[in-house]
Amino acid sequence: MKIASFSLLRLPFTASTTGHRFFSAVIVAAGHHENPNNVSRKLQQPNKNLLKARETINKHFSTLAPILSQEDKPHLSYDQAVGTVASSQANFMRVIVQHIPPENSVDPSGSFSKGSGEIGVELLCVVKAVLKKIKRRVLVGDKVLVGSIDWVDKRGAIENVFQRKTEILDPPVANVDHLLVLFSMDQPKIEPFSLTRFLVEAESTGIPLTLALNKSELVSQEEIKAWKSRLRSWAYEPIFCSIDSKRGLDTLQFIMREQTSVIVGPSGVGKSSLINALRGNKHILHAVEERNWFDPILGSKLYEEQRVGEVSVRSGRGKHTTRHVSLLPLPDGGYLADTPGFNQPSLIEVTKNSLAHHFPEIRKMLKDSEPANCAFNNCLHLGEPGCLIKGDWERYPYYLQLLDEIKIREEFQLRTIGTKREGDVRCKVGDKGVVQAEPRLEAKKYRRQSRKRLNQSLLDELDELDDEDDTLEDDNPILRAMREENQ
Repeated sequence: MKIASFSLLRLPFTASTTGHRFFSAVIVAAGHHENPNNVSRKLQQPNKNLLKARETINKHFSTLAPILSQEDKPHLSYDQAVGTVASSQANFMRVIVQHIPPENSVDPSGSFSKGSGEIGVELLCVVKAVLKKIKRRVLVGDKVLVGSIDWVDKRGAIENVFQRKTEILDPPVANVDHLLVLFSMDQPKIEPFSLTRFLVEAESTGIPLTLALNKSELVSQEEIKAWKSRLRSWAYEPIFCSIDSKRGLDTLQFIMREQTSVIVGPSGVGKSSLINALRGNKHILHAVEERNWFDPILGSKLYEEQRVGEVSVRSGRGKHTTRHVSLLPLPDGGYLADTPGFNQPSLIEVTKNSLAHHFPEIRKMLKDSEPANCAFNNCLHLGEPGCLIKGDWERYPYYLQLLDEIKIREEFQLRTIGTKREGDVRCKVGDKGVVQAEPRLEAKKYRRQSRKRLNQSLLDELDELDDEDDTLEDDNPILRAMREENQ
């Protein structure tokens, strides 16, 4: 007699942090035949494809915090909303609400009514501990799911993070569409190597970038033309701007419209001043007339002018005025991130093999020489046999300097970390083969010490005390004289 066996595969129906609703799909497995002779035999191995599919499902739909794509529209309860993280400071996040629960969502007491939640409201939020445990970091610019919202006090807790389109590390911002690398012509002056370092960091993200040079009113037209010709040889088309003369501001506004842009550059180049100029009051008032969602946040910190500081007279460098990353709305649509200035980008995502691809000059030389290529696939362009890249271009010494720095860093990482590194999250198989993500604890950190080791440590401490007492007696002349008399 043939008996069919079946198993239940639980699939998530709706991504929600308050609970998951599941439906069961009955999957008919291979049947087994009756054993007339009652001969014992090993159980059949489960289907590998079924196990692989189940593992994939549980990986992407963890019961702790399911992964949400940008297109997902989770079901929202009365105390939930979807928004964008506008700023991060200490343990608090400011979230701008973009989607609210439907009108028919009411809490059990029936106190929730239309108008309690409003698009554009700014919520002061904390991050739930479960996201910290599974190492799911929340960045400025993230699209997040907020729960436990108090619509009166405008507070909540970030329960989940949607998948990011892009991410940059210096500064830490997510879902960036455009990078604006900002330097100043004077106070402080441009340093070619520092500019190269920022450009390489920006190129490594794969995000479209624009190079702007501020404070153009402080230098002569001859110097502007010289820098323009020099940067064109680097394959960049700079935009010269000035806060005082309003030069280039309209061009920058046109480029950054309807995008999330991030301004990066050293301290003192005028990032905050440029943001204040791009977000002038007349543009704000014009935007308010056309966009209703600006009203709830007009009185918040998002519309305060950014603090600006003077350049240090002693060092000639800028002072750190901006302390944290803030995402600020633009009057023509989109957001602009003000970031703290820093003089040394980490280049942590740049490897010795990928460094050459972040120099437009090298990319152009390789493209012009097609279909010919370097003789070696891992050519570092250091004069290897058959290398097509010569050292007759301006930034080649900067390329060699950065290559040496990255080599030293990679060798150090190889010695200290090695080639294999365990992740911060491990997967644990529970009942019925359900895989759940949980944080990986440090080895032997939370293990209780054995009684044998504890007793031995106490004995060692007593021996050390006895040795100290003997030493004190030997050093004391009165005790030594009394001991000699007794003998």
